[in-house]
Amino acid sequence: MPVIPEPRPALAAGVPGARSQGIALAGFLGLSALAWVLASVPIILNSNGWYATSLKAPWMPPSWMFRTTWMVLYAGVAVAAWLVWRKGGLTGGTLVGYAAQLLLNTMWPVAFFALYPMLGAVALWSAFAVICALTATLGFLILKFGPVDAAAGYLVLPYFSWLVFSASLNLYSAIHN
Repeated sequence: MPVIPEPRPALAAGVPGARSQGIALAGFLGLSALAWVLASVPIILNSNGWYATSLKAPWMPPSWMFRTTWMVLYAGVAVAAWLVWRKGGLTGGTLVGYAAQLLLNTMWPVAFFALYPMLGAVALWSAFAVICALTATLGFLILKFGPVDAAAGYLVLPYFSWLVFSASLNLYSAIHN
């Protein structure tokens, strides 16, 4: 007697298939990686210039820690956005907030590192305004992501905490340089 294969269970309405989810996750990780690379350029170009001799906060961690931490945080926000996307929650203001944090995170090193040689302390204060806007955007994302997917909200918390810490370093630099 021939064996009749059981039909595959239908996907719940609106839930993307595994292939679509994998492509989307790769896309979110790719966007974060692109933002990380773009943000790294002004840092690499200026870290041995004016920044090397600038006054830094006494609580400043070693420079290697920043690259590693930002990579992990960018990956975390990418996964958080993907978790929210797969539940249909990355729309409207939440999508705008996600895009804004990518843009602001790319803008901060430009304001802080690249513009300092031309603008001096004004660049550091501008960078502080950018990092404050970025921190507020992350607070917004925590509030929007959390109700859709608790894990997504939790994944953004370390990023938010690191931004508050980074803002304190930026503020010290703006005041003392």
